[in-house]
Amino acid sequence: MPKASEIKKGSIVEIDGEPHIARQVEVKSPSSRSGTTLYKIRFVNLRTGQKQDASCKGDDGFGSIDFLRREVQFSFRDGEDYTFMDNEDFSQHTLSGEELGEQAGYLTEGLSGIMALLVEDRLVGIELPQSVNLEIVDTAPGIKGASATGRTKPATLSTGIEIQVPEYLAVGEVVRVNTETGKFMSRA
Repeated sequence: MPKASEIKKGSIVEIDGEPHIARQVEVKSPSSRSGTTLYKIRFVNLRTGQKQDASCKGDDGFGSIDFLRREVQFSFRDGEDYTFMDNEDFSQHTLSGEELGEQAGYLTEGLSGIMALLVEDRLVGIELPQSVNLEIVDTAPGIKGASATGRTKPATLSTGIEIQVPEYLAVGEVVRVNTETGKFMSRA
């Protein structure tokens, strides 16, 4: 039985007999000594798609649920649907762009290292690798000698997401992006 303090983004728990996935986890630490840390968690019902917010103390428990974690590879996008191929049995699973949310901005064809979350043989979510490599397709021109400063500029990547990158980077360069924070890590 997982506790609120153990839940992270992508965790699957049972609430009122229904499977729910944690989409956002916010930790609020009080300023006083005797205060209790609160966990504000946004769950999404995996069957209905309905959102549910919960404010919990660290000891509050949730029901556990049986689910599988399988390694998949992103195959292709068809309109708003994203198709993944299971690396073991080569079966295909599909999620909509709405179900993926901001994770869709990190998917490129052939991306591997993705873990699929399956409940009753139905794909309900994915876990992305820690970082992905994406190409810069639009940004202001690189400034020579700007590597000494810590200033950044906006850059649009090949998947359409926008991040802040150092001033010295130019269009066509490939960068490594942290999928948890959405921040620039390094050149690839």
